[in-house]
Amino acid sequence: MSTQKWPRWLRRGPMEMLACTVIAAGFVMLLQPLAMVLYTWSFITMLVGTVMFMIVSKFPA
Repeated sequence: MSTQKWPRWLRRGPMEMLACTVIAAGFVMLLQPLAMVLYTWSFITMLVGTVMFMIVSKFPA
């Protein structure tokens, strides 16, 4: 598969950075002591980021 057909924003670098940001946001949500709703959604957020990272790591560079 040629990398010319993939849009620049859909390549591995930017999408891995987005996945890492989602994982970090979930981690911050897990550790914050203020809002229970953020704590409640933290695991799902980290899970989505992790699955996203696994999928995106197969994209062309």
